[in-house]
Amino acid sequence: MKTKYQALVIAVSAALVLFIGCIGAVMAFMTPATAQAGTLQQSDEASRRITVVGEGTVSAAPDVAQINLGVQVNDPDVKAATKQAEEQIESVIDALLAQGIEESDIQTAYYNVFVDRPYDPTGQVGEPTYQVSNSLQVTVRELDQLTIILGAAIEAGANTVNSVSFNIEDPSELQAQARQDAVTKAKAKAEELATLNEVGLGDVVEVSEVVDQGIFFPAEQALGLGGGGGIVPGEVDVTVRLQITYAILR
Repeated sequence: MKTKYQALVIAVSAALVLFIGCIGAVMAFMTPATAQAGTLQQSDEASRRITVVGEGTVSAAPDVAQINLGVQVNDPDVKAATKQAEEQIESVIDALLAQGIEESDIQTAYYNVFVDRPYDPTGQVGEPTYQVSNSLQVTVRELDQLTIILGAAIEAGANTVNSVSFNIEDPSELQAQARQDAVTKAKAKAEELATLNEVGLGDVVEVSEVVDQGIFFPAEQALGLGGGGGIVPGEVDVTVRLQITYAILR
């Protein structure tokens, strides 16, 4: 009895091994073809897309100005040049504060000491002259006072005005409007491409924001140093670019 039971167990085990082996062979035969079919289908679906870039722009009047101004002093004595530049820039800062500019809106932007060694007519190196430059970055929030502030700084000793630019302090609302404009233009462009290629336009598959968007300053900016006049704020452009991918309908 025991021998018969052992024989039965051996027979059942052999049958199970043979069955599992057959299933493995079938799976090994079928899996590559099935995987390949799935890959081809996914690849085909991924390739059936339309990708476009939409650009939205909103223009608005600026509400802040950035002024880069300072002093430049030349003297054969470096100590004298440094001292004079320090006194002049302190005078300029005092004038800016007197005009209502906050201390937090005044920042040193550039400081440099340059040695100029000119050659005389005989080709010999002459006595050195030291040039000390000290520039400030100033934020002006009352644009109607901009020319008055510039004039006060110049009268206080500022002899270099390097730039005046305009900006929008909080562009988030304008960026939202520009983003909506970008979406509308992107969809119109995608629909045009779909029509030209005789296909249907499906849902949005992917959206990304192009990071080089920003606030662009207008061309109509001018600067005259005669008392700080001749400045035109104009408008600034807030631009957003979106890359949007749509599915193509079969």
